[in-house]
Amino acid sequence: MYHVTNRMPVILCTAACLLVSCGVSAQETGTDSSILTQELLLEQGASIQQETGNKTTASGTSGETEEWTPAGKPPASQILTVAMECDFAPYNWEQNTEENGAVPIHYEDSYAFGYDVLVAQKICETYGWQLEILKFNWDALVPAVVSGTVDCAIAGQSVTDDRLSYVDFTQPYYRASIVAVTREDSDYADAQTLSDLAGASCSSQENTVWYDECLLQIADAKIKEATEDVKEMFDGLDKEEYDIVVTDEPTALAACAEYPGLKILDFSGTDDDFETADEEVNVAISVKKGDTKLKNQINAVLAKMTAQERKELMSRAIEAQPYTIN
Repeated sequence: MYHVTNRMPVILCTAACLLVSCGVSAQETGTDSSILTQELLLEQGASIQQETGNKTTASGTSGETEEWTPAGKPPASQILTVAMECDFAPYNWEQNTEENGAVPIHYEDSYAFGYDVLVAQKICETYGWQLEILKFNWDALVPAVVSGTVDCAIAGQSVTDDRLSYVDFTQPYYRASIVAVTREDSDYADAQTLSDLAGASCSSQENTVWYDECLLQIADAKIKEATEDVKEMFDGLDKEEYDIVVTDEPTALAACAEYPGLKILDFSGTDDDFETADEEVNVAISVKKGDTKLKNQINAVLAKMTAQERKELMSRAIEAQPYTIN
């Protein structure tokens, strides 16, 4: 995760000094986390800002600015700076070439691509902006936005109350619905509703809403020990250590691209589906608190993206990723 070279080494220490993560990602969880104090968050953000050249957002620093200009640059520059981990396929990842239209990572000799990059490119194409991507540790994403180091974070962030204390969010740009995955030859391959999974042996990744909440919704489930990561989870399923796993749709699609013989069970749209809060399935773009101009401009682009278009972009990302399971 975040290790921007040369001018950025202090940020590794900065992010490590955060008391807790600022919430959960689309991959992460519904476990409790302490809310950072505003003073600490701003202190970490200020340190990040100093290390990256004191970038600030025009709309966040001057009430006289009529037209939003990315990162405080003059209008002619039109550079939108975006933070992401570059380590969360299929949302975003780092690669060595510009294949598939990947974007250079600022301060790095590598490139970023994935669903988040495709969405960022669409936003920039709409307004004629240049896209600049910075690689950040997960814990440093919110401080980077708060400090104005970047204009926004497009990184698979779910909208939690914790994060909303420090940043604003756009409307969701992807809904990572919860699904089950089984083997095509299992007794549960034809399941049409959650009730059809009754009695199944199951597992999922530790410290996730998938394991902590969703598995408990399966009647008479034989819940196995949680796995440490996604790869271990799908390895176990492939080796028939349990009947099903529960995850989100993008992760499931990525797994099916790597493991032949797996089948996704999607109960969405039925009256018998996994029950989750919106914040656990919707991911959105974070912007600096009060930056309504940028938020509205991004929302205008997202509002025109159909569900089919988003699905196609995610499919493109899954097909292009250099690896499917971390």
